[in-house]
Amino acid sequence: MRIVLADLRSRHGFVNKDTAVGGYGQRMTGFCGVTKLATFLRNRFQDAPSVQMAYLAALLARGGHEVVWTRSEVPDGDVAIVLSSLVDYRQETAWAEMARARGLWTGFVGIAASKLPNLFAPHADFILNGEPEEGVIRLARGETLEGFCKSEEIADLDSLPFPRWDLVGVKPQRRAVASFTRPLGAFSLLASRSCPEFCTYCPHRILSSYRSRSVGNIADELEQLCDDYPEPFVVFRDPLFSQDRERILALCDEIRARELELHWECETRLDRLDDELLEKMHAAGLRAITFGVESLSPDTLKKVGRRPIPEAQQRRVVAKCRTLGIGTVGFYVLGFNTDTWDSIAATIEYSISLGSTLAQFKVLTPYPGTPLFKQMEKQIFEKDWERFDGFTTTYKHPNLNELELPFLLAAAYTRFYLRPSFFSNFYRIKRQWLLEIVNRLDTKISAIHSRKELAAMSKVVEC
Repeated sequence: MRIVLADLRSRHGFVNKDTAVGGYGQRMTGFCGVTKLATFLRNRFQDAPSVQMAYLAALLARGGHEVVWTRSEVPDGDVAIVLSSLVDYRQETAWAEMARARGLWTGFVGIAASKLPNLFAPHADFILNGEPEEGVIRLARGETLEGFCKSEEIADLDSLPFPRWDLVGVKPQRRAVASFTRPLGAFSLLASRSCPEFCTYCPHRILSSYRSRSVGNIADELEQLCDDYPEPFVVFRDPLFSQDRERILALCDEIRARELELHWECETRLDRLDDELLEKMHAAGLRAITFGVESLSPDTLKKVGRRPIPEAQQRRVVAKCRTLGIGTVGFYVLGFNTDTWDSIAATIEYSISLGSTLAQFKVLTPYPGTPLFKQMEKQIFEKDWERFDGFTTTYKHPNLNELELPFLLAAAYTRFYLRPSFFSNFYRIKRQWLLEIVNRLDTKISAIHSRKELAAMSKVVEC
């Protein structure tokens, strides 16, 4: 069969589907000056092909089928599989209607179609509910998929073929090119599935159980990437990469033993890192770490099922990364039910003092299927699912009005990025006399931000 795989490029803002927010996706638009620039940069440098679709391409090719890749057009074919999202589902369902009109048997995969099938079912011949690989294996063997089909999770992840990047638009011998954030041309890699934590707001763990791949299997995939693409930059998409310390140490040893020339990035918890582990990871090619801080308040975190990490540990890890030359990106969530103007201001101030290279701020979003969604269902006023994008307020907050939370989100980006010390930290300036000038300029810039905040909201974002 000729099978079309569709991961549609959004026409509005920067949309990241694939593994972002467990696959629901996020959409960043220019709601302030900083995010306008970030949207441009991410569209330019981070619009990477989907690792989920690369896995499906490998399974279909192994079954002897012709794979056709598209980001927009509707090619001829027998079957079409569309990667679903929450933030761009209207475009995805419209594309599916066009594909069906051309005679393609059309289905959806992904968490959005699995958890909200009512959005997709009228426009589809089938929906794969769950991780899609097992269902696609059945399709490759000749089964006709129809309706809402259960796709069982694959227990042995080592049994899956490696993603076929050549079938999802990646050109031969692509080389990673340095950019403002992660390099252009990065490859996503899944060393595990789901997440072992129990945060009530996070969709990463609601589609399947936590499983991990063997060290040898991961190293084999990395070696194949190095053989196919010169000095690749790999982004491990696991929500908690260093869950098993000994496993990561073994992987680092394997990378060095095989003399693999690559650099990589991972996401993890800061309490799953220590000096020895960071040094080993850096020696094996680690160049960036992303991590969730979410809120400064331990009580707030406990109420949403997230284990707080001591401030001293966070600062120690970030400082060690800075010494090693590892970039750091902190993630923050604004708008928990216990939040106030002052608590969010404190979180913003902490994000600056922590000293991470970059930061991402989002508004709390109650995603379908999460425990938090059930808890907050009566507060949710938004009916348009595409606005559950991570940056738009979708519920009535008990302590903040409809203007304050969006204002605080924009202020977080403005205060973090529009200050001289952001640039001195980003470029790793160490000359003391220059840092003293930067600190004095920071004070003046902060005063300018305060005056603008007073003019707009009659109070400042300070604690």
